[in-house]
Amino acid sequence: MTLTQLRYLIAIVDAGLNISRAAERVHATQPGISKQIRLLEDELGLQLFTRRGKNLEHLTDAGQEVVRRARLMVLEEANIRALAANHRDQNSGELRISSSHTQARFVLPSAVARLRQSYPSVAVHLLPADEKNLLEWVGRGEVDLSIVSAVGTPQGCVAVPAFRWQRVLVVPRSHPLARLKRPLTIADLAAWPLVTYESALRPESSLRQAFQLAGYAPTLACTALDADLIKTYVRAGLGVGILAEMAVLADDARDLKVISLGGLLPVCTTWIVLRRDQVLCNFAMDFIAGVASRVDPIDVRRALAGEAVDWGAVPSWSEFTAVSRLASLG
Repeated sequence: MTLTQLRYLIAIVDAGLNISRAAERVHATQPGISKQIRLLEDELGLQLFTRRGKNLEHLTDAGQEVVRRARLMVLEEANIRALAANHRDQNSGELRISSSHTQARFVLPSAVARLRQSYPSVAVHLLPADEKNLLEWVGRGEVDLSIVSAVGTPQGCVAVPAFRWQRVLVVPRSHPLARLKRPLTIADLAAWPLVTYESALRPESSLRQAFQLAGYAPTLACTALDADLIKTYVRAGLGVGILAEMAVLADDARDLKVISLGGLLPVCTTWIVLRRDQVLCNFAMDFIAGVASRVDPIDVRRALAGEAVDWGAVPSWSEFTAVSRLASLG
């Protein structure tokens, strides 16, 4: 039994038992993966998959247990490599980050640029994903960290708070809501079709719950993962847009009116999500410090070791951007 065989096994499971897709993930050939899985089954004396012809149908009960323990072994190997790299003061390697489009597009560029300036031999891989995959990929060790937005604290992981942010309304400057002389209400929003994030489709969406609490149901004209697409479809007249405040740029003011939603929707927090008991390379810790500037790296290591940590006051988006500007000048 080899770690390579275990990685292939995990890749097959994570690819939905599609060996071709698994081969692409691990940069191997389909026949090569199939052969190694057969060798692993022969060595263990167990059938890990039920098969129909050449196709894999299900994991067997024994296969499920093997996969669970294989993940632990592969993750521990990664921890040992990170530990060794830190002791060697290694300043090269890879940092794999999964993130929503909004965070990757409007938050991370400056942090990635600073990391590359300090560690020019570190390659950064940004993997876009929805909120569900962001947490799953960290737990499975497919990425080193995820950047997640949520109203509450993500569970089952180490969640380091970076900053708080609000959602805003964007409408064409000629829109009736742009001329409103009073604060908006949920009733005002409910009167118009909405263009917003795909997360609004989920029953647990904080936007949907805020509407329900006020006795309304949102009318979703269009949803997208991409904040730039939301603005594009608002400009096309599909509806009024609700998106993160950091996704609004100065150039957008030429044809869009940005309206505060006040306390209509809950405040969100951007979290850096890590796997418990994870050993981070030094450059990964420096990246975290660049995104969560008020967080002490010692507290991050304590949290990864299972200790309870009080992260203190979490800065707002405006406070976060002020710190980022100072960092870029320094």
